[in-house]
Amino acid sequence: MFIETETTPNPATLKFLPGEQIMAAGTREFTSPEAAEASPLAQALFDLGDVTGVFFGRDFISVTAAPGVEWASLKPQVLSLLLDHFVAQAPLFAPGNAGGIAVPAAADEDFADDPADADVIDQIKDLIETRVRPAVANDGGDIIYRGFREGVVYLQMQGACSGCPSSTATLKNGIESLLKHYVPEVSEVRAA
Repeated sequence: MFIETETTPNPATLKFLPGEQIMAAGTREFTSPEAAEASPLAQALFDLGDVTGVFFGRDFISVTAAPGVEWASLKPQVLSLLLDHFVAQAPLFAPGNAGGIAVPAAADEDFADDPADADVIDQIKDLIETRVRPAVANDGGDIIYRGFREGVVYLQMQGACSGCPSSTATLKNGIESLLKHYVPEVSEVRAA
């Protein structure tokens, strides 16, 4: 088995492509060792001690290294764990849990959508699903719609895109421009 690696716009994160499906539907992000207990693979990656984030996409796994950790020393360890996991055909999630379900983290602010904006929200969600998410997945991450209020779209970045130095530019220059172009009711995009 051969696992390809790709850099991402986030220098702390590498994208690993094992050449097979990881998640049949949705995504899953682990931002702590406690959260990673739902997945033996994510837990093993956190157990390396130098990992601060693991993200499962459709056909890739993004791993984020702790500040100050060099990928030259961490990458062989991650590759070894991934190879062992996939060669053994080990389960991605621990039995008896809801590991395959991705639920956006709770926010401090309520982003309840106004039913009067349903048509606009459907347009926004469609653009995110068809145009934005595939591009963000290429960079080892994902983007989740969180809400629309008074012309402002709230989005949550995950995986390699979470904490990426260029994520603000992605939101403002890329996604905001796209949404404003196709949905005139959108005035701004903000991170949730």
